[in-house]
Amino acid sequence: MKLVVLGLSLSSSWGNGHATTFRALLSAFAERGHEILFLERDVPWYAGQRDLIDPAFCRLEFYDSVEALEDWRHEIETADAVMVGSYVPDGIAVGHYVQRTARGVTAFYDIDTPVTLAALREGRCDYLSAELIAGYDCYCSFTGGPTLDLLERHYRSPMARALYCSVDASAYRPMDVPKKWDLSYLGTYSPDRQPTLEKLLIEPARLLPDRRFVVAGPQYPDDIDWPANVERIEHLAPHDHAAFYSASRYTLNVTRADMIEAGWSPSVRLFEAAACGTPIISDVWPGLNELLEPNREIIFAWNPEQVIVALHEDRADMGEAARRRILNQHISRNRAAELENWLQEAARMRAQDMAAAE
Repeated sequence: MKLVVLGLSLSSSWGNGHATTFRALLSAFAERGHEILFLERDVPWYAGQRDLIDPAFCRLEFYDSVEALEDWRHEIETADAVMVGSYVPDGIAVGHYVQRTARGVTAFYDIDTPVTLAALREGRCDYLSAELIAGYDCYCSFTGGPTLDLLERHYRSPMARALYCSVDASAYRPMDVPKKWDLSYLGTYSPDRQPTLEKLLIEPARLLPDRRFVVAGPQYPDDIDWPANVERIEHLAPHDHAAFYSASRYTLNVTRADMIEAGWSPSVRLFEAAACGTPIISDVWPGLNELLEPNREIIFAWNPEQVIVALHEDRADMGEAARRRILNQHISRNRAAELENWLQEAARMRAQDMAAAE
């Protein structure tokens, strides 16, 4: 299969979770014998922070405008499938171009489904429209559960399927490094995640001055009052993630408000931490207990006191149990097989619809 992907970024993991998601998924997809072209909008904030220039698993090319996609018309037109990702700059115009031009299957991969749907409801989504949802042959959603029914019933998607993030098990594994922190958090600053970070990491840090904490990720405001025992790391490159998790006794998973409301929205960081065997403390949302079993594979926390209790315990066994679960169900090899199935199913449905119209 020849697949063309137009995604937010493959070349830079700075300030986004898309690059590592695409890298894991597409490298495994290529291992299944498929040919991939990734087209990335050339923007200055990623151009200055690139950490993957020449991927071994696909061809990576850049374009500087929607009009410049004409340079790639032949590839888009003749591909077996063309997949557009969420948050692509000028994504609505890109989507219309793809749907007009592609002869094969067209798909949308939403790594931000609850955020997307909230923006659509409020009329402020600049990378997807209701018209485009109905026009894509397949909607691959970061979110499962009832959201898939909503996409098909309300937005008239011909075919909505869950395509969760995944983890590259060769890159994310336990490392033999000393423990540096009692509790860590890895994530870009988000205003709606910050209250939970305050409650489940910063407040425990204030109450436990003899314990060590760390927050890694960019874009945090300068006016945050970090306790003295909370280390800050501005940016952590993907190749350092496994060592970071392995140096943590526990790590914290914090979810955006729209994703908590929708449920069934595991982040790539959740899978990566679990693959490293690091015990996870998480906020709570519908569907999480179906991915990881509470108290055996993950700890649910609603308040600082629950975090403090956990930090006084050794739950390495829980990290190992979560690692086994994730490696069995959520590695990139599994997800690539699902993507292949969804694209093939969409192709069959497309062929049936074309035959019925003749």
